[in-house]
Amino acid sequence: MYELAIGAILIALFFDFINGFHDAANSIATVVGTRILRPLQAVTLAAAANFVGPFIFGVAVATTIGKGIINPDFVTIYIIIGALVGAIAWNLITWLLGLPSSSSHALVGGVLGAGIAGAGMHAVILGGLEKIAIGIIVSPVVGLLTAFLLATLLITLFAKKRPSKVNSVFGRLQLISSTYFSLTHGANDGQKTMGIIALILLTEGVITSFEVPFYVILIAALAISLGTFFGGWRIVKTMALKITQLKPYQGFAAETGGASILAVLAHFGIPASTTHAISGAIMGAGAVKRVSAVRWGIGRRIVWAWIITIPASAAVAYISTLIIHTFV
Repeated sequence: MYELAIGAILIALFFDFINGFHDAANSIATVVGTRILRPLQAVTLAAAANFVGPFIFGVAVATTIGKGIINPDFVTIYIIIGALVGAIAWNLITWLLGLPSSSSHALVGGVLGAGIAGAGMHAVILGGLEKIAIGIIVSPVVGLLTAFLLATLLITLFAKKRPSKVNSVFGRLQLISSTYFSLTHGANDGQKTMGIIALILLTEGVITSFEVPFYVILIAALAISLGTFFGGWRIVKTMALKITQLKPYQGFAAETGGASILAVLAHFGIPASTTHAISGAIMGAGAVKRVSAVRWGIGRRIVWAWIITIPASAAVAYISTLIIHTFV
């Protein structure tokens, strides 16, 4: 049975890698879009910050994922594998389509679908779903508003300064804001795999109560940072270039606004979507001069990907878990 647990942990780390690969655009979209850094430079910085992030912001999100969606008393190793299959499948589908959907909510949907298939509706914890619903609503809306207000403030403060000077200053400041966002990305998204691995260890009796050991934090942080480093250009193009064209001060506002929302939600253990946060923030910063500067058609396409992520990944996980229970 330990062989199966080891296999499940490896699958979880593969999901973590795919999460970083899939969400690399979230960390580097604005700093690439404003041409402050080249993609390789940006992704190297993001990978390093993704690794450090989970060590700074604690494990509240990991706890929500591990024991806040499905009651751990009903979880089996087969349910966990089914959940991961659902999440990974949806991540790969949206990556191939170039859609910046949420890896976080793909995992939430996977856990939910597999849990219902393997243990029934009575195993679902409604309080945890309420937390997730808060994250779905808050991260894009507040991200948009925060970035819009911050960008408006910057325009007001620097209205009389030469554009070239403003771009130069905020180009350098974007290195800080991009790192800040990558730290919160690693903290929020990296914790989700930590929660799954801790749940595997609890299910197999390696630990006697739900906790996240240091070595779990270490390997999960390493997996997501490697995934970020090798992240694909498909979604970067959508996030950095297709939604709107950003000036450095707008990129700074988007990264700072999105990262601040993620930091607050991580503190409260709400598994928010970094994709939601940065997409909303980019739209908010892009609309500061005129609403038409944002390609809202691309935004609608992204929103539809958000809407279907949890039910789609839940459906794949549900079917996967039934197949596993039938043939294993």
